[in-house]
Amino acid sequence: MFVSFFPKPKLFFLSAAAWSLFLILLWFFGGHQFGSVLGLGPADPGAPPIIGINVFWSKPFLWFYIYYTVSVLVFYAFWAWFAPHPWQNWSILVAAVVLFFIYFTVQVSVAVNNWYGPFYDYVQGLMSGSRQSTNAEFYWGVASFAWLALLGMNVQVINAFVVQHWIFRWRTAMNDYFMANWEKLRHIEGASQRIQEDTMRFSQIMEDLGATFVKSIMTLIAFLPVLIQLQQHITELPIVGAIPQPLVIAALVWCVFGTVAVMVAGVKLPGLQFRNQRVEAAYRKELVYGEDHADRAQPVTTKELFNNVRRNYFTLYAHYVYFNVVRYTYLQADGIYALLILGPSLVAHKITFGVFSQISNAFDRVANSLQFLLNSWSTIVELQSIHKRLRAFEATLAGEPLPTIDQHYLDRQNSGMRPEDQPAS
Repeated sequence: MFVSFFPKPKLFFLSAAAWSLFLILLWFFGGHQFGSVLGLGPADPGAPPIIGINVFWSKPFLWFYIYYTVSVLVFYAFWAWFAPHPWQNWSILVAAVVLFFIYFTVQVSVAVNNWYGPFYDYVQGLMSGSRQSTNAEFYWGVASFAWLALLGMNVQVINAFVVQHWIFRWRTAMNDYFMANWEKLRHIEGASQRIQEDTMRFSQIMEDLGATFVKSIMTLIAFLPVLIQLQQHITELPIVGAIPQPLVIAALVWCVFGTVAVMVAGVKLPGLQFRNQRVEAAYRKELVYGEDHADRAQPVTTKELFNNVRRNYFTLYAHYVYFNVVRYTYLQADGIYALLILGPSLVAHKITFGVFSQISNAFDRVANSLQFLLNSWSTIVELQSIHKRLRAFEATLAGEPLPTIDQHYLDRQNSGMRPEDQPAS
């Protein structure tokens, strides 16, 4: 699954994580100041933040673009020398472009959050009658947001296009790799479906989860300092009172609670999803045989196979009931949690409308970044079931024993049992 697209996958991902961590630490512990050599140093301490789209071609951002580009090229050059791979341009360079686009969209969110404060304080002044303005000033403030929204939207459109091609290249790499070994793999149950469908689904889900995880980390890195800076307006939390770092603690406790609850509720879903793919494959395979052989796909056989499909789906639906109760109850409560946290400060007149908007948005961003497992659990369940199916290919090619459930099928096949005679589980 990975060796077809990435050079020496285990070492590659470890080195990518280590290199990324090193670059992040270097940036925060002095690297952001290295641009001063090129006249692209950070803003002066105490300088007001740049509001609007101009921030993206300010000196600190221009230096980051250079810093990122050089770092990627160094990493690419090392792997091109250490372990050349036919797909290295896509698995390294294009992947780095995707990561940059993710970073850029996060920074657009930060820029929007910075826009919230002064604009909504301005709106509050207009509503209370304490500030005089003109139509032109108001529309200029709205236009500042519109430019940010337009930029973020177009970057996401371009990123979606690049990601689609990146996913298909990964599928192509897996397809070519498995088809080159077709004679060794063709006897595995549902081999055609695993190559034709599961490779695409695997690469698609891996990209989706990977991009979501990276975006969560980048969002946390970008918005956590914003939240820490803004929480100077919050002196205490409901019930617990005054504590250090109140907003960060509140977000962390809430997200850990929700993640653990959803993981416990969904612990049985991966196995059910895997069995669901097996019974669907058995039913589909018999129908395919029936297209060419009159003695196959007889009503008695297809009825039994479809009953297996129905039985597994109904079991899956039953387990999803309590899983969805836990998940959606938490997500509904999540919508009002920030209001409960900020309630005492609002009642005490300690924050303005602009600060309230900034804190609410930053709190939601930090909370969502910490809720990666919770928001992605259903997708992770699907990925686990697909991984189990493709893992049989890797085991065969590596000369390892098949996974237990596939070995069970192979034993039955060797004993002469037809696919329709196999039990659903």
